[in-house]
Amino acid sequence: MTTVAILGSTGSIGTQAVEVVRADPQRYDVVALGASTSVERLAAQARELRPRVVALSDDTRAAELEAQLPTGTEVVAGAEALALVADSAEVVLNAVVGFAGLGVTLAALSAGRRLALANKESLIAGGPVVRRVRATPGAEIIPVDSEHCALHQCLRAGRRSEVAKLVLTASGGPFRGRGAAELAAVTVEDALDHPTWQMGPKITVDSSTLMNKGLEVIEAHELFGVDYDCIDVVVHPQSIVHSMVEFSDGATVAQLSLPDMRLPIAYALAWPDRGARPFGAIDWTRLGRLDFEPPDHDAFPCLGLAVEAGRAGGSAPAWLSAANEVAVGAFLDGAIPWTGLGEVLKEALSEHDGSEIDSADAVVDVDRRSRRTTEAIVKRRAA
Repeated sequence: MTTVAILGSTGSIGTQAVEVVRADPQRYDVVALGASTSVERLAAQARELRPRVVALSDDTRAAELEAQLPTGTEVVAGAEALALVADSAEVVLNAVVGFAGLGVTLAALSAGRRLALANKESLIAGGPVVRRVRATPGAEIIPVDSEHCALHQCLRAGRRSEVAKLVLTASGGPFRGRGAAELAAVTVEDALDHPTWQMGPKITVDSSTLMNKGLEVIEAHELFGVDYDCIDVVVHPQSIVHSMVEFSDGATVAQLSLPDMRLPIAYALAWPDRGARPFGAIDWTRLGRLDFEPPDHDAFPCLGLAVEAGRAGGSAPAWLSAANEVAVGAFLDGAIPWTGLGEVLKEALSEHDGSEIDSADAVVDVDRRSRRTTEAIVKRRAA
């Protein structure tokens, strides 16, 4: 059996990972679970899966968690708890939301583990630092994002020297086809009503602005070492083609499946094999049509801002990622309108100081300064 640690186990990706394990119980042994604050859900998972250790970021609730755990399961609590258990399994699923997942990524790779990565901020904010620890013997990243998992699968069709272009698909979110004037009245409820995917609130808002796709362009560059000039984005509302690779001879290889995150999760856990359960299998007699169109950069400026930060390199992606977390939080709290997200991020990116990143501490510092800068921008706009 393959030992697995699921960190961020109580969120959307984490709970679906538990479903994948539950569907193939003879294949996986979950030895560690981890969450930030969700004590009751984490305890319920631990009672089912019987891990050796559970990690909780909120150390004020450690005793409450321990009282609900099965005999023999250890508790590790505190701000570094998730990273501390990231070397406990052969495969570490990083499903932690946001910048907090960077420590898990660095710890897992430094320990030479296979990292099933669902935390895109790790590569976006910490790209220069992550590149170094990826060289650790045994360390490897298998992406869990549906688009990057698709690219990972398509790239198996040829040599890297034969790759001409990566094509990331975007659903277009709930506002595809709307112009700038129509977007002025968007509510939080509107932004959280995604047409094809069930995700957490932060990534769902990012999907509505196409910021998620811009961040995924940066992530694709970091994962596969492909130049930004050779990474395209197309809008594909059916979310059946999850991404494509165009090769030097003009052939394009695409990965198709119904939108089901359990497929890329199972792919990452089973690598280099495939899972045994057909998550996302297509009934080809009922598929219907597949549509593709270019993204509207005027109505969705966040896509271009993210690519701009990626091209700038250094700490710019980390700066933008942190600013985006602050801006999305402000939108969800009602402090800024949906159209204000792009405006806040454009202003925040204009205040980036051009610093470089050479350590995890430097990433933390950039994140802190960007958040402080963006919070000030939000306050000025709210006033």
